[in-house]
Amino acid sequence: MSESTRTVHIVDDDEAIRQSVGFMLRKAGHSVETYASGVQFLKTATREMHGCVLLDVRMPEIDGLEVQARLAEQGIMLPVIMLTGHGDVTLAVRAVKAGAIEFLEKPFERTALLAAIDEALSQAGRNDRGQLAAAEASVRLAALTMRERDVLDGMVLGRPNKLIAFDLSIATRTVEVHRANLMEKLAARSLSDVLRIAFAAGLGEAHPG
Repeated sequence: MSESTRTVHIVDDDEAIRQSVGFMLRKAGHSVETYASGVQFLKTATREMHGCVLLDVRMPEIDGLEVQARLAEQGIMLPVIMLTGHGDVTLAVRAVKAGAIEFLEKPFERTALLAAIDEALSQAGRNDRGQLAAAEASVRLAALTMRERDVLDGMVLGRPNKLIAFDLSIATRTVEVHRANLMEKLAARSLSDVLRIAFAAGLGEAHPG
């Protein structure tokens, strides 16, 4: 993989994040470009740009979701990893639905960040960006029980476990068990994986968020 294809574009208005994450990624062998705002990044982004984007959700002027949407409008197919603050699950769901590879909640661990970037760069090289075929996703979902599907529907809407439990009139612990079981059946390692499978199968289309 050439240096240009290993480039990580960090878009975050927090200078400390840009510096610390940039230093970490350079030590890991990546080329890094940093941008203090979504506006600054969009001014330089082109279809010929390689690598992936580490994109903060909450920024002034243009937030991360808007940056992601504008990249898609311009046909710039850079894989996106969204950075979210605590409690931004609904925004994270919207980001994945719009095509983000992964989302990481701040503060994130070094290993989680590097794994997400490796996945993003790998998918960038495959051009298909890891999107599951609808048929394959539907087959996976067919293995779920009715209650697991109910819990999945709540996850797709960005609801926390406690709210899903309230909606279904069951205990929060029961939701946690169903959630663990459905993730195992879907061969999903994270909420992002679950959401990509669900959206590939057409779930959530009536709830654009």
